Amino acid sequence: MASLLLCFLVSALALISSPPPALSQSLPPIVNGLSFSFYKSSCPELDSIVRKFLKQQFKKDIGLAAALLRVHFHDCFVQGCDGSVLLDGSASGPSEKNAPPNLTLRPEAFKAINDIRALIDSKCGSVVSCADVLALAARDSVSLSGGPRYKVPLGRRDGLTFATRNATVASLPAPTFNVSAILPVLARINLDAADLVALSGGHTIGRGHCASFSNRIFPSRDPTMDQTFFNNLRGTCPSSNSTNTTVLDIRSPNVFDNKYYVDLMNRQGLFTSDEDLYMDSRTKQTVLDFALNQSLFFEKSSFSMVKMGQLSVLTGGNGEIRTNCSARNGGSISMLPVDEEGETAAY
Repeated sequence: MASLLLCFLVSALALISSPPPALSQSLPPIVNGLSFSFYKSSCPELDSIVRKFLKQQFKKDIGLAAALLRVHFHDCFVQGCDGSVLLDGSASGPSEKNAPPNLTLRPEAFKAINDIRALIDSKCGSVVSCADVLALAARDSVSLSGGPRYKVPLGRRDGLTFATRNATVASLPAPTFNVSAILPVLARINLDAADLVALSGGHTIGRGHCASFSNRIFPSRDPTMDQTFFNNLRGTCPSSNSTNTTVLDIRSPNVFDNKYYVDLMNRQGLFTSDEDLYMDSRTKQTVLDFALNQSLFFEKSSFSMVKMGQLSVLTGGNGEIRTNCSARNGGSISMLPVDEEGETAAY
């Protein structure tokens, strides 16, 4: 009997962790002006250019995948997916990069976007926006790390402005936020609790800074945190101002899979914003569903990524196609940041 039970458990775990079958992608509505064939004529090699470059880069630095995914999130959550997070500051004020939530975005990710853009331009000319490059880079960061390869509608234009520090901070939920604090921020951009759980799965890859979870280990252990996990974190972060980092997913830190949700079930989520997904009744069941069914997670994650990737996009004659992703065409001196209400900010 014991051996039969063991065989059953092994078989069940194999089913849970095995690669999912191919899924027919369920998609949210596609924004007018975007399409899956937008560059079919003007840049038919676009997909292969992006994917080939990133495959080479990830062999040298797999951490770049998480870095690119995070930049895409931080772009879309602040005034929409317009590439504004890629802009450097100007005489009119500091850029989104300089706002506190973005100070830990990796410079290598910004360089990779510019490098991809240069490769595209050499093949196709300046026809592909930086915002679209970022969306494709995020998609391939997911798939090349073991996750689903979802379809990305293209046709975004690049924004002419960047958001102020206050608007950037207000638009990006902090890792110390719980579900009750995060949901109203997401509701403003038409994302719901299901999107929150699915998009948080991006934390299955990447690293977190001690400062982002010091509230959970100083002065004492957050009672929702596993004791052994706490002990290990205190070893990594010996003081509340430590500059060290640790992996976001202790089970498979470089693989895009559903183990992040298994972490949460075992009270081994790194941030408050992670672990509270399992503690809050509005999100707990979805965490459980994803932990037990990787195919379901991949399907819902793809849906929410496409939904997020269309937030307040610029299309048609709006915006521009930047020749340099870090600066507006014609130079950055004339750029004026946009405040939280969408009005031009004065400095």
